This record gives sequence, structure tokens and C-alpha cells, in this order.
Amino acid sequence: MTRRALDLLNSRHNDPYEAALAILREDTQGWWADMLARDPDELNEGEEAATADAEGLRRFLEAKVLPWFEARRKELANRPLIREQAFGQSLDPDKLERLGRYEVHLDRKLERMLAMLLRLKDLRQGMIAG
Repeated sequence: MTRRALDLLNSRHNDPYEAALAILREDTQGWWADMLARDPDELNEGEEAATADAEGLRRFLEAKVLPWFEARRKELANRPLIREQAFGQSLDPDKLERLGRYEVHLDRKLERMLAMLLRLKDLRQGMIAG
């Protein structure tokens, strides 16, 4: 859709700006509206304010939208590698060993605490009965 909009902006269409804007995805249109609504004080150094014309829309599509799509395409292409790395790191045996030690430590503390509570309960019942 973005490439078709760029083609329309480069064509001799009667109103290339409106035609290109109409063909864009809804979220891209919203992004463009946000760019147009930005306060000039919010602009980064060297950044030009967006203009609601064919040239402004072309600059936006080429400088913002196309690079975003390209980055997203790379992320999707690398998704299996990232997933594989994440699974590999999550199954690190050294980390599992440490967690296992903590679990054993906490189990022992829980057993001691329960034993103490049972002893206190028995003492209390002995004091009530006696």
C-alpha cells in the first residue's frame, strides 16, 4: 500500500496527495495525521515540519514508513533465530542448578516451620487440657 501510494505521488494523477493518502493503511494515515499535528517545538534538530502536500507525504513515506517496514521485515525474518536463542538461554543448566538449590533450601525451611507450628499446637493443647 505504501509503495502504491508512492507511485501515485510520482504520477501525473489529478490530485496525487489525496489519492495517495486514501490508499494508505489506516494506521499509516493516523501516523501521518500525528506528524501533521506536531508542534514545531517538538521537532528534533534538523527535522523539517510535515506539510500536508504531495512532497511532504513523500518525505514521510520514504523517511519514516518504508524504513519501519524494512526493520519489521528483518525482525520477522530473524524471528526463528531469536526464539531459538531465547529457548537456549532459558534452559541454561547453571541457572536451573541455582534455582534447584533455592528450592531445596526453601523446602527445608518450610518443613522446619511446619514442625515448629505442630509442636506449638501440641504444647497449646497440653496447656488447655492440663
